[in-house]
Amino acid sequence: MRRALALGFLSCLADVARGQSPRAANPERPTFATHAYAVAPGYAELEQGVRVAGGDAGDATAWDYNLKIGVARQVQLAFFGTGFIHTAGGGGVGDVGATLKLSAGVSPRATLALASSVTVPTGDAAAGRGAGRTQGSVLAVASVDAPRKLHVDVNLGPVELGADASPLRWFHSVGAAVALGRYGLTTELYGLTAGAGASAEWGALGAVTFRPAEWIVVDAGGSVGLWRETPHLVFVGVTTNLGAVFK
Repeated sequence: MRRALALGFLSCLADVARGQSPRAANPERPTFATHAYAVAPGYAELEQGVRVAGGDAGDATAWDYNLKIGVARQVQLAFFGTGFIHTAGGGGVGDVGATLKLSAGVSPRATLALASSVTVPTGDAAAGRGAGRTQGSVLAVASVDAPRKLHVDVNLGPVELGADASPLRWFHSVGAAVALGRYGLTTELYGLTAGAGASAEWGALGAVTFRPAEWIVVDAGGSVGLWRETPHLVFVGVTTNLGAVFK
């Protein structure tokens, strides 16, 4: 979704947490947050989706991607970005970046992680296709498997860090997902505090997911902006576990 702001996206199914098959897709999309789990060592997983945004900040249609690679046990490196975005200023590539996630299980049902990201300004900021500067973020993540196949993810941390990031802008998210066989339901309340020259944002997201096979998950849904310039979104995407890419 908007990885240029905080992109790091929550798990959408409750039954693919710790102890899963390394071939099972475990999406961070479709939400703004991320879960605390890492791709299995040597495996790769590709998330991609199309989003349409509208609101006071203008309209935009974009294709986003996130390639996650398990580099070691509980260590994941991801390369993400906006492969194409069309705004009122025209079309082109957006910003790209990378995330390092360090994960640690603290109980059979709870996992914690630290996800550090950096984005570089490959998109045209004047046309509304990028931030116009290098940015960083650091998110503390907690993922908990509750009874009745309920899964909860919590994210908190500073985002859009850079030379002029004063005061700090904080991202916060609470999401819940429930698995219903091959289907799933995901909800999220998310927000960004005012800072770095931007106003506060608040929103609520809902999505449905479908797992036609162990290694693939399809999602579709939308987000409603609840505060000022927070955009409304609709989106559709797919997450594909590509299997082992190295040993």
